[in-house]
Amino acid sequence: MHTDFPELLGAGLILLFIFYLGFLSLKIKIPNVILYILLGIILADALADNEILHFASEVGIVLLFFLLGLEFNVKRLGGIAKKVWPSGLLDVFLSLGVTTVIALLFNLDLFSSFLVGGIAYATSSSITAKLLDDRGRMANTETEFILAILIFEDLVAPIVVAILFGISSGESFTSITFFALVGKIFGLTLLAIILGKTVFKKFERFLDRISDEDFKISLLIGIALAYGGLALFLGLSEVLGAFLAGMMLAEIGKIEKVEQTVFPVRDLMLPTFFVYFGTTIELGDGVPMAMLLVSVIIWSILAKLILGVVGGPLYGLSKRSSLRAGLSLCARGEFSVVIASVATGTLKAFSGLYILIAAFIGMVLFEKAPKITTKIYGKPVKKKKSLRVPGD
Repeated sequence: MHTDFPELLGAGLILLFIFYLGFLSLKIKIPNVILYILLGIILADALADNEILHFASEVGIVLLFFLLGLEFNVKRLGGIAKKVWPSGLLDVFLSLGVTTVIALLFNLDLFSSFLVGGIAYATSSSITAKLLDDRGRMANTETEFILAILIFEDLVAPIVVAILFGISSGESFTSITFFALVGKIFGLTLLAIILGKTVFKKFERFLDRISDEDFKISLLIGIALAYGGLALFLGLSEVLGAFLAGMMLAEIGKIEKVEQTVFPVRDLMLPTFFVYFGTTIELGDGVPMAMLLVSVIIWSILAKLILGVVGGPLYGLSKRSSLRAGLSLCARGEFSVVIASVATGTLKAFSGLYILIAAFIGMVLFEKAPKITTKIYGKPVKKKKSLRVPGD
């Protein structure tokens, strides 16, 4: 008689839990992402090292960013890059640099302080992108700026991770290592551009000839997973690779043909990412380094608000859209988890608690962003057909 709990049964139960929590979130008006993360925390011991959950979560996050990449062809991405770099550098200074200094002021050593800065740096791409999609804000004026910042952070965060992993493993992180990382990012991006302009230039016609939807799913998801996997193989983020894979296919005329095939699989897999994310959060006993925790949480929220209010206008946004962007960038997530894996002991528990609180506060601020903006700036003036009102 088998006494081991079958993983297949576990997978089925997780999907049923996801369904129930998604339904519950509509009733109690709490973002379903929060409930998925809490489910992961509650089931952390039971789901530890669950390979099916881990694989499903990887597929979900890859497909989310693959579909995001479809919205950005090379021409549009180039235009965004020119506009976002001042705001991106401001983000590095505020969220990574100043947070590191705050940790130093609490008598942490340089490595631990930089680790805390790294954990507080990157906005959760997965949580933010999911909420943008769920709340129908993809067409908002500030969304391009938010996505541009997320992409910029996805370029910087792997370098931060590599530095921390290099130092923690005892290896020396030299300028050669740094330039090798930058070279990998540049090479992967260049390859995506070349493939997009050559191999995938006439991809739409090829898709039209595939009548069987099963083959189409295999092809499109295979491209997304392969390029995301290539990024991982090179020591970069699968999120970056998946975005670039989407960008390759963005050159085709009608991206809807790709989206309608991939959407159902993404919607099935993506909730598992947040459940898995919850299982990685280690809370420990009590509240470690409470004053530092409070200080870092407060500053990390203020840093993103300043990024929106100051960086938004640099990108060309109105004050209203800039504030809404800042309020929407506060959640921390997957890169924070990856960076926190380097931590040990008290710092590990500190990191887990910070990520959970920052993710929760960030999602609440995202939800309230439109109302807060309206309260400060009043209701937006509706545009007339023959009149364009500045600042809207």
